[in-house]
Amino acid sequence: MKTVLDFAKRKTSGEKIVMVTCYDTWSARIISETKVDVALVGDSASMVMHGHESTVLAEVEMMAYHVAAVKRGLSGKFLVADLPFLAHRKGTRYLMESIDKLMKAGAQAIKMEGADGMLDTIEYVVKSGVPVMGHLGLTPQSFHQLGGFRLQGAEEASAAQILKYSQQLEQAGVFSLVLEMVPAALAKSITETVGVPTIGIGAGVHTNGQVLVLQDLLGMSKDFEPKFLKKYLDGFGLISQALNQYSDEVRTGTFPSVKESY
Repeated sequence: MKTVLDFAKRKTSGEKIVMVTCYDTWSARIISETKVDVALVGDSASMVMHGHESTVLAEVEMMAYHVAAVKRGLSGKFLVADLPFLAHRKGTRYLMESIDKLMKAGAQAIKMEGADGMLDTIEYVVKSGVPVMGHLGLTPQSFHQLGGFRLQGAEEASAAQILKYSQQLEQAGVFSLVLEMVPAALAKSITETVGVPTIGIGAGVHTNGQVLVLQDLLGMSKDFEPKFLKKYLDGFGLISQALNQYSDEVRTGTFPSVKESY
């Protein structure tokens, strides 16, 4: 996928959209050689790359730094950047300056969390020429308000509200919608109701695509095992093994050998 128009085409064709997070040049180069469609520079960078406990600590400068790094290594993939915490609540000028930095760093679209109090803002951003990806369900920037990283839309009333928000976001102009940690039945209902593609994470099998954090699917954190995650590699174990083998060979004099010497 190379342009925002490809998302609507996938909704029509039924071909799933594959999105992963990406925060740096070396992983962007790998992703460029794979079947992945979309790279998301998520504000999860504040947790994965900087060790913070939530995405709240992400700043515009941090996000722009990672977007630029990914852009330098990415080719043939669509690039989305998260708008960080409260950037949309500090006035229109700050909002647009923040988006300007992310787009000029290389993003092709901006992901904005939530809908309540956001609809006019999102419509304004879209009408300014910026493609916006919506995000409903568990919105990590609001985890304090939500009481933690919990399933959303489990009750009938909250499910109905999320469905309503999805329709309002479509009307505001989003080109796609991330659904995070919501019941599969609700995700199915939203996917069948809205005309834009849905991308799930912990949202079941009926969305138009899926997104995972790259380090999560590679098994880089041995203790992180949420229900929605499937690990495709024991990255933590494999890298630890390689580092230990390197350490052993240095200490025993096996490395460097004549082969690695000039």
